[in-house]
Amino acid sequence: MKESWSDLELKPIKREDIETVWKMQVDAFSDLLKKYQDYDTNPAAENIDGILTRFEQPWTSYYFIVSSGIRVGVIRVVHKEDGSRKRISPIWIMPEYRNKGYAQRAIEEVEKIYGNNHWCLETILQEKGNLYLYEKMGYHQTGQIEHINDRMDIVFYEKIEDWA
Repeated sequence: MKESWSDLELKPIKREDIETVWKMQVDAFSDLLKKYQDYDTNPAAENIDGILTRFEQPWTSYYFIVSSGIRVGVIRVVHKEDGSRKRISPIWIMPEYRNKGYAQRAIEEVEKIYGNNHWCLETILQEKGNLYLYEKMGYHQTGQIEHINDRMDIVFYEKIEDWA
């Protein structure tokens, strides 16, 4: 549905939006929580205070991913401006809007804002769709894998500077 891409925008999240962000996060990640039962790491198991704590970090920016006036997801960018890699953690698209290109467009938009190199992120190794998306966008596995439980592992990615 490329027609939905043309009007995609990132809208900065304000403190008063945190409860909405939390509810969206719980909804977006609840299926993965049931599937992998990773209660220590899954965003659906997090309380609202965790989101608020990250929101208040000076190096964190949260954005609603908006298309046609609808909040289809959220992306958080960590940019410490200290030479460390910029980080996407987390990004999610609400279940009813998945597989329409929104995550890819959102990543492209944050790369326009923050630059398209020196990024990192991590995702669930067993979620092949996530791996495909990030690799298509120029991210490469670092070789680091963190075993969470018998059902899942976290794989780490980075995007190397463009050599052109």
